[in-house]
Amino acid sequence: MQHTTGRRARSTTLAAGTTAAVAALTLALAGCSSDDDAKAAPSSAGSSASATGPVTLVTHDSFSVDKKQLAAFEKKTGITVKIIKQGDAGQLTNQLVLTKDSPLGDAVFGIDNTFATRAVDAGVLADHTPADQPSQAAQYAVDGSDGKQQLTPVDYGDVCLNVDHAWFTKKGVAEPKTLDDLTRPAYKDLTVVENPATSSPGLAFLLATISAKGEDGYLDYWKALKANGLKVDQGWEDAYYTDFSGADGKGPRPIVLSYSSSPAFTLSKDKSSTTTGALLDTCFRQVEYAGVLDGAKNPAAAAKVVDWLQSTEVQSTIPDLMYMYPVNPAATIPTAWKKFAPLATKPLDVPAADITKNREAWIKAWTAAVVG
Repeated sequence: MQHTTGRRARSTTLAAGTTAAVAALTLALAGCSSDDDAKAAPSSAGSSASATGPVTLVTHDSFSVDKKQLAAFEKKTGITVKIIKQGDAGQLTNQLVLTKDSPLGDAVFGIDNTFATRAVDAGVLADHTPADQPSQAAQYAVDGSDGKQQLTPVDYGDVCLNVDHAWFTKKGVAEPKTLDDLTRPAYKDLTVVENPATSSPGLAFLLATISAKGEDGYLDYWKALKANGLKVDQGWEDAYYTDFSGADGKGPRPIVLSYSSSPAFTLSKDKSSTTTGALLDTCFRQVEYAGVLDGAKNPAAAAKVVDWLQSTEVQSTIPDLMYMYPVNPAATIPTAWKKFAPLATKPLDVPAADITKNREAWIKAWTAAVVG
């Protein structure tokens, strides 16, 4: 998930990341412990105990990590971590592909399941499997062409449309509930989403509309949205913090593409209610990954950074820092999330093989129809 408030692609193995598998993971996170962790063999990236030195971690703009935890990790391991941010997840992936012959860093965090095959197919990543990877997380791992893991799952969540309750109450307008509602005159000029060519939530929402409307109908739906005053931003940051009225009350649009967990961060002063809400019938499930970059200057230390991102201590900070659910079942999830950050029971889904085959064509067709 991509939020900066304190903090938002697939190979053949991502077929495990279908709705059924996600449901299994959700149940596992609710009741499993680290006793179920799967012990995987160390990878070719080299997670040697002696790995030290500088590591450049390339991420999307919404990456956030606890500074005290990072300092403790650096002191314990002798690794120093430099963080470089490269826009939204789509921009991040594109930059990694463009610079694969001269990598921007040693490790990456923020490639998601809508862009993962682009990175894997381009040869951006090195093989690496964390030794203590939980089995509940391993089912979402993305392999390279050699069948070895290249992308390590770190968090997951639902990309959904969000509404500003206060705006609709003040205006006396009924809140939308479905995708079709957004094309109605009552919601003209009220919606802002992200561009699927540059934004992972934007691409997730494009896939949601393809799932809901089919390949024969999704472009007509987008044309109807455009005719109804849709605004498209390059990334989540601009959409949520500049154009959305519910983030700080200053944006002009009360409907935004964000995450189902976003309402847990717009609570009333007494924390008994939230000022925003997610439309759970519009959601697409997103998984975010970390990996070691092929050609990294310090691959062994980079592998240790990837492993650390999947550790219980880091995973327990993910809800508060990055608005996502942790993949490690031993991690702590805030109590408020049960009420204010629910996951969709039936998220919209597109098979991994279809995303791999059609992603670029779908984006090109969307761009022609919506951006022009």
